[in-house]
Amino acid sequence: MSAADGPAAPYGGPTGDRPELSARIARVTAVAERHLAAADREAAFPVQALDALRDTGLLGLVVPTRYGGLGGTLRDVVDAGVALGRCDMSVALIFTMHCQQVAAAVEFAGPPLREKLLATLGAGRSYLASVSTESGKGGHLYSAHSALHESGGELLIDRFAPVVTGGAHADGFLITMKNADATAQNDVALVYAARDQLVVEPAGDWQPMGMRATHSPPLKLTGTVPGHHVIGAGVPFRDIANHILGPYAHLGWSAAWLGTAAGALSRVLGLIRSPEGRKRFDVGSELLLTRLSTARQRLDAVHAQLRHTLAMVETTADITAPACQLLLNGLKISASEQCLAAVDDLIDAVGLQHGYLKDSPTRLEQNLRDLRSAALNYKNDRLHLADGRLALLDREVSFT
Repeated sequence: MSAADGPAAPYGGPTGDRPELSARIARVTAVAERHLAAADREAAFPVQALDALRDTGLLGLVVPTRYGGLGGTLRDVVDAGVALGRCDMSVALIFTMHCQQVAAAVEFAGPPLREKLLATLGAGRSYLASVSTESGKGGHLYSAHSALHESGGELLIDRFAPVVTGGAHADGFLITMKNADATAQNDVALVYAARDQLVVEPAGDWQPMGMRATHSPPLKLTGTVPGHHVIGAGVPFRDIANHILGPYAHLGWSAAWLGTAAGALSRVLGLIRSPEGRKRFDVGSELLLTRLSTARQRLDAVHAQLRHTLAMVETTADITAPACQLLLNGLKISASEQCLAAVDDLIDAVGLQHGYLKDSPTRLEQNLRDLRSAALNYKNDRLHLADGRLALLDREVSFT
């Protein structure tokens, strides 16, 4: 560890009763660290980190042990997201979103798909990508424009998606589409397709400001899958979204963002405390001390909100209650805003050379670009509108 890496900061990831999980994650972060500069510069998918996720079996984290998986929980995903985010936000997002898709399959896949798919996922070598975006609706989960077509017990898929994280490298996809017999856009089906069941065609370039290594260009997907590849057949899609997709998204994303900002703070503290930093920085500076204070305060608040929201999801029988949904949505909004603000504080604290230039060991320039995407990743404005309606339903202003 270099001086700029700093000492281990809080929010550090899996500890306690899962030391083997910490060791697996450490192997992945060591690989990701070596390749993150090139992946960001070239907007290239972190194939080496994905290989490490495969080699460690972490892609099977949330698959039950009876199917060969690691038997992990949502708490393990959150811990892993924080730990990976401290190194590379793109890798953390890729991993937590994969776990979101796998969790949906674990909870809702039915026979005969279930046994085969979970055994494949449990082996820990298959990366599952999400196809939920569409032109005109963004990433809104509860509706779909493209419809499935049924023919002789098979489902025909013809789907364009403007954003598919890691789609060019995925071994399988969970795709949202309107049911074959749908009469409304909110009659949504979640369909699994293995890569060899589809023609996957790139449909554009990927040159974003931040989270460049997620490599999420548009894709055109066409193919045919058996009718039993609908995940949660007979279950309203809203139930799948409310109980799995939404919580995993908001908790997983927030963990990745918190890890990213915590890693930035740790590197800044390491730089300031290093022999070079002691000569360069005035540790009595009111600006420096104030910005360090506000950055740390923001991250402590997000960490507390993350852990409280996680405990709510783990212990509450019905997380669709207004107070629970307000907490989940509020976490996403707060984490996206406060983690970005914390990195901005740190740029003020250390100035132009170490806050703004690409070659600084603090990586603040990349962290700021990455975290600017957080408020746009399922837009905060959309969540505020939903939360305004939910607030009207919770007249007692109850807390959970």
